[in-house]
Amino acid sequence: METWSRCEVYFEGRVQGVGFRYTTQNAASGFQVVGFVQNLPDGRVRLVVEGAADELDSFLRRIDEVLGQHIENSDKTQVGPTKEFTRFEIRV
Repeated sequence: METWSRCEVYFEGRVQGVGFRYTTQNAASGFQVVGFVQNLPDGRVRLVVEGAADELDSFLRRIDEVLGQHIENSDKTQVGPTKEFTRFEIRV
């Protein structure tokens, strides 16, 4: 059984007003991940996602493939999973 992990990623760039959250939610449906994506008041987008390590890596690569042209910088932190999520959602 694979280890469950959690990543928190803050994306900077032109990441609001371009469908970033909806595209991320759509991408998540292709992976076994749970968590959320949300716009922040300072113009960044926050992603909190949990799943098996290989699923997280594949999911984050997919975000970069699809949305990379909008991302100028990303700050990723791996922390212990809380298993508080049952699905992937957009938060406001």
